[in-house]
Amino acid sequence: MRTARSKMKNYGYIRVSTDKQTVENQRYEISQFCKQQNLHIDGWIEETISGTKSYDKRALGKLLKKVASGDLIICSELSRLGRNLFMIMEILSLCMKKGCRVWTVKDGYRLGDDIQSKVLAFAFGLSAEIERDLISQRTKEALARLKKDGVKLGRPCGAKNRKYRLDEQEKVILRLLEQGVNKREIARRCCVSPNTFYNWLKRKGFGFKEFYK
Repeated sequence: MRTARSKMKNYGYIRVSTDKQTVENQRYEISQFCKQQNLHIDGWIEETISGTKSYDKRALGKLLKKVASGDLIICSELSRLGRNLFMIMEILSLCMKKGCRVWTVKDGYRLGDDIQSKVLAFAFGLSAEIERDLISQRTKEALARLKKDGVKLGRPCGAKNRKYRLDEQEKVILRLLEQGVNKREIARRCCVSPNTFYNWLKRKGFGFKEFYK
């Protein structure tokens, strides 16, 4: 149990995707909610970063490492945690394991220590594990088909040690290509321009024929 000196803390988490967006609306929504619930925010975490970026590479990741059992994270809506369901499930599952609560203002979501939350956390963890396995299998199958068609995989010569912005989303991109998602739409989801996306595909040595028969 926590002592009086290490009391439970409440954190307000705010994320915007671009500099053109403002954190003030989210801060206002959270502040008004806390007034209604008679809650005090012990610390604000604000960041300007895409929700597609892995949470452990954001300020959110540092917060998740710091929170302890009984702490509360409040955000305006679940989409502030991440841009896809898989990432959100993983974050909520981590919070459940640490006993940290997550509340959202707009969609009224409550992750706590009740039995419903525990069942939900189990479902999140299981779904995340299944999704990881499915992505891995689909990626292996897609790469095998590309190799069979004679497509040279991997980085072009002279670029062995170079890292590109889209590299960390490679598995997701391959899955979307395999599903026939339009390349412009994939670029939009990855928060890059179509030209940047096309150039990345060329650098990686991926072809389009297999995905668009």
